[in-house]
Amino acid sequence: LSPGQQGSAIIGVASTKDTAKVNSYLKRADIRSLLSGDLRYVRFAWGKEDKRNPGILELYALKSNRDNTPPLSGSVITGANEAFDQMGKPSVEMQMNGKGAQIWEDMTGKAYTTQSNIAIVLDNVVYSAPGVTTGAIAGGRSQISGVFDVSETKDLANILRAGKLPASADIVQSEVVGPSLGQEAIDNGILSSIVGLLLVSLWMIVYYGKAGWYANVALAVNLLFLFGILASLGAVLTLPGIAGIVLTMGTAVDANIIIYERAKEELRLGKTLDEAIKASYSWRGAMSSITDANVTHVLTGLVLLIFGTGPVKGFATTLLIGIFTSLFTSIFITRMMLDWSVNRGDKLRFVTDMSKNWFTNFHYDFLGKKKYTYIFSSLVVIVSCISFAVNGLDQGVDFVGGRTFQVKFEKPVAPDVIKEELAQVFGSADAKVFGDASQLRITTKYKVEEPGIKADEEVNKLLFETLKKHYTSGITYDQFTNTFEGKKIGVLQAAKVGPSVADDIKTNSYWAVLGSMAIVFLYLMISFRRWQFSLGAIAAIAHDVIFVLGIYSLCYKFMPFHMEMDQHFIAAILTVIGYSMNDTVIVFDRIREYLAGKTKGNFHDIVNRSINTTMSRTINTSLTMILVLLIMFVFGGESI
Repeated sequence: LSPGQQGSAIIGVASTKDTAKVNSYLKRADIRSLLSGDLRYVRFAWGKEDKRNPGILELYALKSNRDNTPPLSGSVITGANEAFDQMGKPSVEMQMNGKGAQIWEDMTGKAYTTQSNIAIVLDNVVYSAPGVTTGAIAGGRSQISGVFDVSETKDLANILRAGKLPASADIVQSEVVGPSLGQEAIDNGILSSIVGLLLVSLWMIVYYGKAGWYANVALAVNLLFLFGILASLGAVLTLPGIAGIVLTMGTAVDANIIIYERAKEELRLGKTLDEAIKASYSWRGAMSSITDANVTHVLTGLVLLIFGTGPVKGFATTLLIGIFTSLFTSIFITRMMLDWSVNRGDKLRFVTDMSKNWFTNFHYDFLGKKKYTYIFSSLVVIVSCISFAVNGLDQGVDFVGGRTFQVKFEKPVAPDVIKEELAQVFGSADAKVFGDASQLRITTKYKVEEPGIKADEEVNKLLFETLKKHYTSGITYDQFTNTFEGKKIGVLQAAKVGPSVADDIKTNSYWAVLGSMAIVFLYLMISFRRWQFSLGAIAAIAHDVIFVLGIYSLCYKFMPFHMEMDQHFIAAILTVIGYSMNDTVIVFDRIREYLAGKTKGNFHDIVNRSINTTMSRTINTSLTMILVLLIMFVFGGESI
C-alpha cells in the first residue's frame, strides 16, 4: 500500500492483487491501533478501478458512525444525468428531494469549511469523492465535475439514479482461501504439471524413439499455445484449471499415439514411410478416430461449461482450449516434423529396439469370454446399487448446503473429539482429517439459511471459542479467522453454500451428466449411422459411471482422504464420460472400417479383430492418462 497525496481523500493506492492482503491487515486490531487518531474509527473502502490506471485501486477512509449508515442514502436523489460544465468538460448533474436538499446543504457547507470530500459509495465501492468548491449547496441541485470522459459520467449518473435498492443483497455462496493455502496449492499444481510432463515425455521417447521426440516438441508447443490463449482471454487460473492443464498433458499425445500406431500398421503392410504417414493422416486412416474421439470430448466439455459454476467453469475452459490446441499441434506440428524427417531420408520406425515387440500380435477371443464379463459387470452394478442404498454418498455442501472450514491446529487432534465439541454449540457438525492429522475439514449447517454478515460472524466466533483451547500459543479471534500472508494455523479456507444454491448445483449436476450422455448418444448415432453403436457406447459409459460411484460409496467412510460428492466430483464424472468414449470410439471406428472394407469373417470375428488390432492404442492412451492422474494424486495435494 503506497501513501496517497497529502490532504487528498485518498489515503493510499495498491495493486488489485494486493487488496485482499491490505484488507486483512486493516481488520487486525493491533494494526488499527497504529493508525492516527482521525483514521482509527473510520470505515475503509476501495475506489472503482480507473481505466487510465488499470490494475491500481485507491483506498478511501470514510467517516463512520455507530450504525455504519451514511448521512444520505440514494433514495433522496430524484434525478441524475450526464452533462457538460461551463468549460465544456463532461460532468454529472443531480437533483434531490426536499428532505435530502436540507441535509445536503449542511453536508456541503461543512465539507467546504473543512476542505474535505464527499464520497459516492455503492456496494462498498467508492465511485467518486468530489470536493466542494463553491460553499454550501442549497436547493438540492448539484454538479459533479472532474477528470471524466463521457462514458464515466454516464456510469456515475446511472449509479446515482439507481438510488437505494428495495432489496438487500445477501451472500448465498462464498469461498475464502488464505494466501498461504492458495500458494501451497499452486506449488503442488505446478509440481504435478512438471512431473507429469516429464513422465509422459519419457514414455513417448522410450516407446516411439525419434517420433516420440517429435510428439514431445508438439506437446511443448501445445502448452505454450494453451497458456497464451488463457492469458489473452484474461482467464483466472483456478485449482481445477490447473488440473485441466495436467489432464491436457496426458491427452495431448493421444492423437499422436493413434497416428503413430496407424503408421506402424501401414509399414507392416509394406508401404514406404512417406506412404504410411500420408495414409495415417487420411480420413480412412487415423483422422476419423481422432475426430470422433475429440468431438465427444468437446461435447462433454461444453456441457460442463454450461452447467458448471465457479471454478468448474475454469476446468471446462482449460479442458476445451486444451483439446483444440492438442489437435492443432498433433495434426500440424507433428506432421511438419514427420515430413521434414522423410525429406531428410531418415528411417523412422515409430518404435525402439526395446519396444518393438511390446503390445503386438494380440489374438485373444474377447467375445468368447463375454459371459464372464457379464457376470463381473452385473456384480459390480449390484454391489454398487446396494452400497448406494446402505451407505449412500458423502454429499458435500455444494449439494446439501452448509459451511465448511479448513482449520489447521498446532498439533494432531482427534476428529471425533472436535466433532463432539462442535455439536454442542452448532447442534450438528462433522470433522474429518484433511491432509495431515493436524488439519481438519469442519462442516456444519448452523444458520446457513440466515442472510447477512451477522450470522457469519456469530458462526466464526462460536467456532473460535470452541476450538481456541486446542491452541497453546494464545491465538486471537482475528488471527484465527482472518487470512493473511504466511498464516500457519487457524482457518485457512472457508466456504458457504446456501440451500437454494445447493439445490441449483444438484439440479445442474444431474442435467449435466444426463445431457452429456444424451448428446454423445446422438452424435455416435449420426456418425456411425447405427443406433446399436450408440446404445453400446452409452451402456459402457453408464457402467463406468456406476463403477466409479460404487467405489466412492463403498470407500468414503474409511479412506484417509476425503471423497465428497461436490462440483469437482461432477466435473470428474463428466471427464470419465469423455475419456470412456476414447477407446470405445477407436474400436467402433475400426469395426466400421472392417465392415466397409468387406473384411472376411462374421461379426464376432470382426469385433475380436478390431479390439486386438487397436489394443496398443488402448494401452498407450490409457497409460499416459494414468501417469498424469497418479502424479496429480501423489503431488497435487488435497485441493487437486
